[in-house]
Amino acid sequence: MKDYIVKDPWQIIEDQYRAEYNEISESIFSIGNGRMGQRANFEEDYTGKSLQGSYIAGIYYPDKTRVGWWKNGYPEYFAKVINSTNWIGLHLVINGHTLDLAKIEVLNFERRLDMKTGVLYRNFKAKLPDDTVLEVSAKRLFSIVETAAAGLSYCLTVMQGRAAIELESYLDGDIENRDSNYDEKFWEEVSRSANDTLGLQLKTKKTAFHVHTEALNNLFVGDAGIPSTALENREKYVAQKFQFSLEEGQHFELNKYVAITTSENHKTEDLQHVAKQVLERVSHQGIRGMLQNQADAWAKVWNDADVQIDGDVSAQQAIRFNIFQLFQTYTGEDERLNIGPKGFTGEKYGGVTYWDTEAYCLPFYMATTDSKVARNLLLYRYHHLPKAIENAEKLGFRNGAALYPMVTINGEECHNEWEITFEEIHRNGAIAFAIYNYVRYTGDTDYLAAYGLEVLIAISRFWTQRVNWSADKNKYVMLGVTGPNEYENNVNNNWYTNRIASWCMEYTGKVIKDLEQNAPERLREILEKVSLENKEQVTWNHIVEQFYYPEDASKGVFLQQDGFLDKELITVSELSDAERPLNQKWSWDRILRSCYIKQADVLQGLYFLEDQYDLETIERNYNFYEPMTVHESSLSPCVHAIIAAKLGKEDKAYEFYLRTSRLDLDDYNNDTEDGLHITSMAGTWMTIVEGFAGMRVLDGKLHFQPILPKEWSGYNFKINFRGAHLHVSIQQDKTIIANETGPAAVVVIDNEEQEINEGQEFRFSNPRLALN
Repeated sequence: MKDYIVKDPWQIIEDQYRAEYNEISESIFSIGNGRMGQRANFEEDYTGKSLQGSYIAGIYYPDKTRVGWWKNGYPEYFAKVINSTNWIGLHLVINGHTLDLAKIEVLNFERRLDMKTGVLYRNFKAKLPDDTVLEVSAKRLFSIVETAAAGLSYCLTVMQGRAAIELESYLDGDIENRDSNYDEKFWEEVSRSANDTLGLQLKTKKTAFHVHTEALNNLFVGDAGIPSTALENREKYVAQKFQFSLEEGQHFELNKYVAITTSENHKTEDLQHVAKQVLERVSHQGIRGMLQNQADAWAKVWNDADVQIDGDVSAQQAIRFNIFQLFQTYTGEDERLNIGPKGFTGEKYGGVTYWDTEAYCLPFYMATTDSKVARNLLLYRYHHLPKAIENAEKLGFRNGAALYPMVTINGEECHNEWEITFEEIHRNGAIAFAIYNYVRYTGDTDYLAAYGLEVLIAISRFWTQRVNWSADKNKYVMLGVTGPNEYENNVNNNWYTNRIASWCMEYTGKVIKDLEQNAPERLREILEKVSLENKEQVTWNHIVEQFYYPEDASKGVFLQQDGFLDKELITVSELSDAERPLNQKWSWDRILRSCYIKQADVLQGLYFLEDQYDLETIERNYNFYEPMTVHESSLSPCVHAIIAAKLGKEDKAYEFYLRTSRLDLDDYNNDTEDGLHITSMAGTWMTIVEGFAGMRVLDGKLHFQPILPKEWSGYNFKINFRGAHLHVSIQQDKTIIANETGPAAVVVIDNEEQEINEGQEFRFSNPRLALN
């Protein structure tokens, strides 16, 4: 764990130059706009430890799978959202010395991310070998108004001495991915130009995505514009060069505007023309105009999505950082896009989609944005249904059974670890649960008739073929799976997988019955389209009734899988710190034989299906499994925090909140340098809203069961519930809920029910809080 980020409610601040943490900071200070984004690399040359990264949503390369032992069913490639043209680059030579913070004396340094306005700032003072002292002030943004545009301002002042400056501002397309399986470069040049503007068009090998980058440089010394003195034009690289001198006290300012257009959104032959139009608009606004528009746009986002915490700056900074990065990664404008676990902040996981989206991100977007945003996340999976059916067919399933991929960008499975690709099939359950969760929260039952039921039927067909009858147990069982706890592979009867499979089939049958009553014609169309016969539903019912779930009656707990109690049950508290994290200190063999749990597994099922279990059952399982959980998955702390809050374990809930919310800011797992944990950031929001506030939806009504961490004097947040924009304020002695705009909402706290109309607020007493 590291603790070098300055605590501030709206800013992320690094207050000195730390070369050893630079890649961590590059991740933390990443910026984006949902269409594209970038690590916080320096504009000028830097020969120290760095991972250069600039990424564009939806643009990927199928990097050939690299495995030692090929198995039937393996995907041939791992899809990667790849590193793209480096547009921020500045090569600066001053008095013959290259400006490179790894090679010169840094006198002071600050990197600052303003979350309120979505702007990255950097300031430093440095001394060259000839004792010339320079001060640099840089700012950078990805516009969330003009989402094909970005810009930067770079200002250098001579504080001591005189400076003969050679400046080269460039676009560099000769880039690579550090994680390339075969050290291959993924881009080919299509065209380039270097005139008044710089233009570079590349296309990906194999997938043939075209990306055009157009840049405009405006350089000023004082108020005087400085023209370029030369152009550089070589393969995959274009630049404008400037030469000039500054006396002590003088400065230059370079404003660099960029437009990035792709063949995903425009015709290939139009990319340069569209980019020039975008460039003209943003350069006309100027950097100051872009900054003002950015601030106004982010103000609207924060008005709907902010969470305010009173009395705890560390917690306040953390939740805003998580919310900020989520909206930088995904805005919901394009149903073809989804959320990668690292977003635009690094290469790990390839920027592709996992089950994290449905399990963790969907609740955040349902409550903080228009419902169409969450709907688009579901539509992403609906449009990939044919591919999910193909994926299942490759593994021997038939009759329209669907296995959604563990990892994908276009619907095809592209994960190549057998214990994940073939066995971690619980991801199907998360997708089905997301449909249920969306309809429960939004009331959009039309989605089931239009899209959802087809997905549910295909998933249920998969489960019926994946189980088998055990004559020994006289039950249906599910063999050879990996549950959410990836520190167990190839187990039999993972409780969570069995439970979510059974629930899926049961819910699918319920949806069919509901549509029989409410949309019989549409139901008939669906059943004819997928050729579903009644005998299949009979089979589903029989499996549900006869499914096997491992449990231990004496302990009163569900067993994570068959044989779990054969393990030596040693709690995490008995491990020495020197052995943690296990995935970096232990052999895989030792991990697999241990009782240690990477993330919520049984508890994941109890979180999803909590309304089917009493509080005592949930508590027994929590008390049994949490002490053996090492939380070495970023997705683990939030589920534990939510359950701990429900059980009244407030100290534990707060401990897990800090861990999930500051996971990257404090580098808990020693892996922030690879990129941020974007999907788990949604879990941070869930920890507050579903955990501390206890928000649930039951029978179309919002229920709250609030607690207040002792470190806080209060907290409040806003949610959009079925069109009602509600402001929820939780204080020591009361909860205040105001309906700012929209239809009436029914709210229940401690069995006190109140309909709150637009413009009204209601104050609930909090017996649970008053006891603390």
